[in-house]
Amino acid sequence: MKLKRAASSLLLALGLTFTALAADKPVSDDFLTDTIRSRLAADAIVKGGALDVEVHEGAVVLKGKVDEEKQRQRAEKIVKGIKGVKSVKSELQLAHP
Repeated sequence: MKLKRAASSLLLALGLTFTALAADKPVSDDFLTDTIRSRLAADAIVKGGALDVEVHEGAVVLKGKVDEEKQRQRAEKIVKGIKGVKSVKSELQLAHP
């Protein structure tokens, strides 16, 4: 019984250690680009499949046109919430000002 508890404790400690290490691992620009594109495209408000996304060392630039101001604001909010994003510059323009 003691051996079972010790093994469980060891597995838990190893799991927490690996989780902590993975949390500090830097995210690649390619991974960020793919993640951002998929989240923007999947969002019901943004519908961002046609937006351009540029990422350099975690700094994101969004380009393209959206129909409404709330789409621009939502896109920025989504990107800022992604782990690994260091900054967001929006060059999104309204298609019909």
